[in-house]
Amino acid sequence: MRVTNATIRAVNGLTARWAGGTAGGTVFSAPGVWPLLALLADGAAGAAREELAEAVGLPAERSAAAARELLAALAAVRGLDTALGLWTKRTLELREEWEAGLPAGAHGVLTGDEAADKEALDAWAAKRTGGLVERMPVAVSPDTEMVLASALAVRTRWLRPFAETYHVPEAGPWEGRELQGLWRRSTLLDRIGVADTPGGHVTELKVLGDTAVDVHLLLGEDGMTQGQVLEAGVGLLARTYPLVPGPCLPYGEVGPGLSVVKERSRRPEPPTLDVTTTAFGVSADHDLLEPPEPFGLTSASLPVPGHFPGISGFPLHIGSARQSAVARFGARGFEAAAVTALGAAGAGVPQLRWLHTTVRATFDRPFGFLALHRHSRLVLAAGWVTDPEPYREDEGDH
Repeated sequence: MRVTNATIRAVNGLTARWAGGTAGGTVFSAPGVWPLLALLADGAAGAAREELAEAVGLPAERSAAAARELLAALAAVRGLDTALGLWTKRTLELREEWEAGLPAGAHGVLTGDEAADKEALDAWAAKRTGGLVERMPVAVSPDTEMVLASALAVRTRWLRPFAETYHVPEAGPWEGRELQGLWRRSTLLDRIGVADTPGGHVTELKVLGDTAVDVHLLLGEDGMTQGQVLEAGVGLLARTYPLVPGPCLPYGEVGPGLSVVKERSRRPEPPTLDVTTTAFGVSADHDLLEPPEPFGLTSASLPVPGHFPGISGFPLHIGSARQSAVARFGARGFEAAAVTALGAAGAGVPQLRWLHTTVRATFDRPFGFLALHRHSRLVLAAGWVTDPEPYREDEGDH
């Protein structure tokens, strides 16, 4: 995926800021909203232009080119589908320079028939996400002059699948719950590590997919907020905080949910990493105008003219801005999708002669996750798990 480091830092920066304002189980995608904000910044003026540029993290005059670069790069990632769409009333005339910067075939028409327009927009959202998101998150009304939307869907299968198990946490918020556990053993100790971050220590587990899309699970110290844990995860991608990898961990309780033990073995064995986590599915709807500041939409949402002269001579303001997102993590793989829209307007007793080291990681209380492109380290989706999947007796081994 060819995209500049500046753009990756800008998009991941939006992920970190967005994470800081989240609460409860959630999932969101900054790459779903960032290109839309960048395209708006290119056509904005005054305070709206300044605020959008700050949210985008790039000068407004460079934002549209960066948005096109990002969209093209995402389209080249195996297992990732992206799309951008624009719908306008027939009477709304767009500036040729701004419209020329959109992907070919992206421009559709709002007919004014609310039911027909809703059906068309919902069909676009469902088709572009493979049915993961069934509806366009913004509604159309007689006042809607324009809808600018993006869709993103990612699917990956684990290089090493998990085994489904019956898991009951013995402490914490999930104590006593019968959960759909996932367990895996490997000799790849570098998949786990502990980081010292401003908010506390964070355990990071990397689960690699077969499409260069990976998922990092993040477990923070007791008392850390989900915003602190997710922001720390983004910081780790940028190598902002020191991380001690699995092969370098000392014996004992070394991090949240993480211990290193020495055990007797009947034969020489390499150190192993034992991981226990839970399957989860999470969905969320986000109103990007509550609050509008992280997305640079404070001034742009005011119903006064002059915000977007570079888009159209007709006075426009952002009347609605929403994202619907979903993510699912299971034994064999991961999938996530987001649609964002801006509306203007492991017998016997053997002889144990050898010592064997085991790193045990257990994610059995609320934790965060980042789905990212392995090579560029761009975060495609992020979220927080508070309600894992319950145990399904027909699909696991008690």
